[in-house]
Amino acid sequence: MIEENQKYFNRLTAAVDILVCAASYLIAWFLRYRTTLLFETSVEAVSFRVYMQALVVIIPIMLVLYSGFNLYGTSHRIKGRRLEIASVAQANGVGFLLFMSVLQITHQDHWSRRMIFAFFILNIVLDIGARFLIWGVVKQMRKRGLNQRNVLLVGYSRAAEEYIDRVMANPQWGFNIRGILDDRIAAGTMYKGVKVLGRIDNLMIILPENHLDEIAITLGLNEYYRLEEIVTLCEKSGVHTKFIPDYNNIIPTKPYTEDILGLPVINIRYVPLSNAFPAAVKRLFDIVGSIICIIIGSPVMLIFAAIIKLTSPGPLIFRQERVGLHNRPFMMYKFRSMVVQEENKEKKAWTVRDDPRVTPVGRFMRKTSIDELPQLFNVLKGEMSLVGPRPERPFFVEKFQEEIPRYMVKHQVRPGMTGWAQVNGYRGDTSIRKRIDCDLYYIENWTLGLDIKILFLTVFKGFVNKNAY
Repeated sequence: MIEENQKYFNRLTAAVDILVCAASYLIAWFLRYRTTLLFETSVEAVSFRVYMQALVVIIPIMLVLYSGFNLYGTSHRIKGRRLEIASVAQANGVGFLLFMSVLQITHQDHWSRRMIFAFFILNIVLDIGARFLIWGVVKQMRKRGLNQRNVLLVGYSRAAEEYIDRVMANPQWGFNIRGILDDRIAAGTMYKGVKVLGRIDNLMIILPENHLDEIAITLGLNEYYRLEEIVTLCEKSGVHTKFIPDYNNIIPTKPYTEDILGLPVINIRYVPLSNAFPAAVKRLFDIVGSIICIIIGSPVMLIFAAIIKLTSPGPLIFRQERVGLHNRPFMMYKFRSMVVQEENKEKKAWTVRDDPRVTPVGRFMRKTSIDELPQLFNVLKGEMSLVGPRPERPFFVEKFQEEIPRYMVKHQVRPGMTGWAQVNGYRGDTSIRKRIDCDLYYIENWTLGLDIKILFLTVFKGFVNKNAY
């Protein structure tokens, strides 16, 4: 029943998308040719009829794009709203590029580019608005007990408890957990209102009575030897079955599977930048960005280079060994902000508040991150990136890899001048564990948009920081 409801819901959403697409197109045409809101009015070089005939092609293409971006998937129930909004924007972005490419290739010079641009912007805004309305209606329905998905858990484990916790915290998902079957826990045992109904063998007896939509296998790790038996039993039920592995403490991140000639392989961590195309895009962004920043920042760098030379004896640039991509060491550049000291003392010491080794000019440079500007040349050389986990000295890498779980994962990507940890305040003498959590989030969720967001936040939050000294 729920699967049928999902089909009807997807069809309803698609119908709304069609109406929104047509309405956005008509409004864009009206704004272009019947008002001055798009800067000017003009005689139609392409007739209204021709413009409207294009909808016959535009609407199916937009539906295909929406489907391609998983906007009609069965995971719609628990898909995050921000992800869905991003999918709508991305689908329209691809649609816009396709439309403009076709017009350019076919030399349709009389078609209004302003109208097309206005159409896709309106389509994004109106479609998101329509989806918010649908979400609100469905959320209220599910809170009232309608459109519920009845689920039975097989196996009492940490995975079962965590699944129940998430379902209870998100009633808008519309999941109704009818109970748990387990051979070790006594019947009647409760967890947050969900009762252990009996033994796993009772599954075939319980199924006809509970009108289940889904079975979730939530066995504990020490019971995985029974997995084949349980899967066979669940498959006999004819009810949709899913597996929720109890490995959160072992693999606490986003794993992904791949198929090797029928053999499923679980990759412990998804790192977008391990793929060639995203890595090439990021590298191109780094090259262009670092060149632009070097040109813009050169007057500031020249001024502080002169000040350093005039106020403190010693070299202008401080070179320090850091650990980078794939654990390879490299020499990171900074403007020297401290008095010259012995290398064996310097490499094992943190900089602390009111550190006497920091020069007066150096204190200002460190507070405003001006001392980091020479790292733009590290970025240009490919040793660093504009955005990424901050690199650390070999001594501390050896120390932290023994003390902090998953610390070494940060070296799967190029280190950065700024990063997600820095814009969230974890800079200087702050929690290494929280910094690593931020780095892992960045590594697993990288997009070019996230890099741009971090650079934008760095301008307002990262350059001047209370923890930089």
